[in-house]
Amino acid sequence: MDSAGRRDSGPLPVSGHGASPGTVPGPLPYEGVWRFQAPAADASVPRARRAVRDLLLRQRVPVSDELLQGLLLIVSELATNAVKHAAVLSPLLTVELAVGAEWVRVSVEDNHPYRPTALEADHGQTGGRGLLLVREVTREAGGVCDVEKTPSGGKVIWAALPLGPLTVPARRAARY
Repeated sequence: MDSAGRRDSGPLPVSGHGASPGTVPGPLPYEGVWRFQAPAADASVPRARRAVRDLLLRQRVPVSDELLQGLLLIVSELATNAVKHAAVLSPLLTVELAVGAEWVRVSVEDNHPYRPTALEADHGQTGGRGLLLVREVTREAGGVCDVEKTPSGGKVIWAALPLGPLTVPARRAARY
């Protein structure tokens, strides 16, 4: 485990659902935390996306197609940012997938101290809107995202999304 209590590789141990009366049931079979590292290189972006997709499918996490596509877009954007903006000071990036009973969290960590912010849409630019896109996809799914400093001085950018359907459709409709 690292200093934040996260497991470096493999799933967390899980217990079955056959709890006896009066006891708290254990985690669901798909719950766990998985981490992997990759070089901060362009080829790592599709690899990270495939690894997250394959892990979600292998663990049988109940994600809808829409949620899966949103998660994969988030992983792509976060990994791309680490490759484009942090590789000079951080030759490795770490991708983490954490799955709970009702949520899934993806994060990308690097050792670069710069803390990015989401830019507003500038239609004249061809790039620079990755974190804005992550924020919007996360918000539309009813989740949250943030950037945090790591104990080593780097950063971790994460997004947590609920596994179930969005519970506040009125808020979504009010935007239009």
